[in-house]
Parts: sequence; C-alpha cells; structure tokens
Amino acid sequence: MDPRNDTVETPRTSSTATPRDDGFAMPAEWAGHAGCLMVWPTRRELWGSQFDDACHDYALVAESIAEAEPVVMVCPPGAAGDVRDRCGSGVTAVELPVDDSWARDSGPVFVTGPGGEVAVVSFRFNAWGERWHPYADDDALAGRLGDLLGLRVFESPLVLEGGSFFVDGEGTLLTTEQCLLNPNRNPGLERREIEEELRAALGVSTIIWIPYGHCLDVGPAGTDGHVDGVAQYVSPGHVLLELPSSPSSPDFARSRENLAALERSFDARGRQLDISVLDPGPDPAVSYANHYLANGRVVVPLSGTDDDDRALARLADLYLGYDVVGVPGTVLAHGGGGPHCITQQIPVGVRLP
Repeated sequence: MDPRNDTVETPRTSSTATPRDDGFAMPAEWAGHAGCLMVWPTRRELWGSQFDDACHDYALVAESIAEAEPVVMVCPPGAAGDVRDRCGSGVTAVELPVDDSWARDSGPVFVTGPGGEVAVVSFRFNAWGERWHPYADDDALAGRLGDLLGLRVFESPLVLEGGSFFVDGEGTLLTTEQCLLNPNRNPGLERREIEEELRAALGVSTIIWIPYGHCLDVGPAGTDGHVDGVAQYVSPGHVLLELPSSPSSPDFARSRENLAALERSFDARGRQLDISVLDPGPDPAVSYANHYLANGRVVVPLSGTDDDDRALARLADLYLGYDVVGVPGTVLAHGGGGPHCITQQIPVGVRLP
C-alpha cells in the first residue's frame, strides 16, 4: 500500500446505536482509573536526534504514573523487551502495530454505562490533518485495543483527537474552535453537526468553545490548537487556564480571548465557570496545563527553568490532596506535546492485560 494512501474519507461501518443511545458517557479524568494507556515512541522522523531521549522521558513518565496506577504501554512488534528494560515492572508492554506515540489522540476514548460497564469509542484519526504518513495503524488502534480488552467498540465517523477536548463528567465538554473547526479535520461538517456527534459519542449535552490553543501549536509537530495545551478541567465547574502576564508572550492576547469566552460560559448544570489561571511565563518551553491526573497524583511537565517551581506550587494549590510531581518536559514539547498528550486514562472496570 502507498504509505500516503491512508486517508479517512470513508467511515468504518458500525451499529447505528451511539453511546448516548445506550446510556454511555465519558467520565471526567479525576474519576477512578484502572490504569493508564501509553504508546512507545515510534516515528523516528518526528524525534530526529532526540529519539532516544524521547524513549528515556516516556519511560520516566510511565514510571511516575506507575507509582499511582498500572501502566499499559503499547509498542511496535519486537519492542516489548526494550519497554520492559527501560520502564520497569510497573509497566506492561503490549505489542500492536502503531505509527506514532500519542495515546491521547489516536488511542481509545473510554465511556461508562449506567451499570458501570465500560466501552470504547473509536473516533477517526487522520494524523492531525494529514501531517504525518502513514497513519492507518493509528487510525485502527482504538478498535484493536477495545477488542484486546474485551470491550464493546462504538465507531464514530468524526475525526477527533483526545487532546482536543475535556469533559467534566457532568455533561459538559470544553474544546477550541481553532482545532475542531479546522477544515483539515471534518471539512464537510458544520459546527452544529460536530456538536451533535460529540453529544452522541461522549454523552455530553453542553459544548463550551474557546477560540484558541497555544499559538505555537502549528507546523509539522503541531495539532492546530488542542485545548490541553492551554487549559484543563480541575473539577466540575472549575477550569484552569494558562494566562501569561507578560505582554511579550505570543499568547498574551489570545489567552485573554479564551478567558473572556470562559467567563461568559455556563456548564450543563447551569453553573458559571470558576476559572483559575496559571502564568506560564513570557516564553514557556512547556505547557504546564498539559498534565496527567493519575489516581491521587498529578504528573506535570517541567522546563528546567525558574517557572517550574511556581507552576508546581500553583497546581498543588488547585489539586488539594494530590501528590504533584514533575517530569522532564522539553523533549516531549519538541515532539509536540506533554504528559497529557502521551497518556489516556483507563476507567475502573476494565481488566488490564
């Protein structure tokens, strides 16, 4: 097959039932986890000379998370031994065909039903608007993992990455116009049609749109403005937003437009949002908002600058009762993400391999 002939123009076939039809909805990220899903670095042309550094830092993230919950690391066939050697006993290696290493975006989205049962939603994946080829195995990854875990798989025709949205577990979804309305994702769909598919697939009722992701989230390693580069839900009704205080920051004006959009928004329960801000510094090397919530632990990317201590202290104030820990973040940022981008929470109720 031509490695560039992997577009997603034709949706996969599936039952006509949607998760919403059968009472399923995506839980918030602070809900209990059975474990964490990651995917081992694979695309060498993305990382270049930092490929080995990327493997090293993925292993450090996995080890940090494994202190709080089990980690399942998907890796290409033949790579399980390397994963075990680097990551230790708290990480289970599972060999599957993959093209890249961003579990949040190409992996399964887990939804839970009224009786606590868990299912997978498999959204379409087109490598962030056809940026990288091939991507056929990443497009198939969610369904393959659902089958491996013995879970029902709902197929969605929507091209959607997990880093482009958050849910609060109470009916609200937060996303950016910059990403979801980009014509390189779903060019035939209008905003209302995208909203309806989000409601059907994730069991939400209210969509909150902010205008922008991070201004540098473009180019070959970009995602066209994923929301997890600038914001994150802390708890129901409570959103954290990166808001640089320095006018020299390239996100100074954009972040204030995001703030204004949040200030005029109400969630599915009718609450006006409680907004906390975090100043990432005038020229941040990492996105502190791009952290992973494990069971009782917050895993935060660090830049190696003076901004780190201030960011960790701010997050400790927000996540009371959590152990807030830092991991190296600059190599992950070079690849286009952070700890949130390379992870996907697996809800309680899933039997891990």
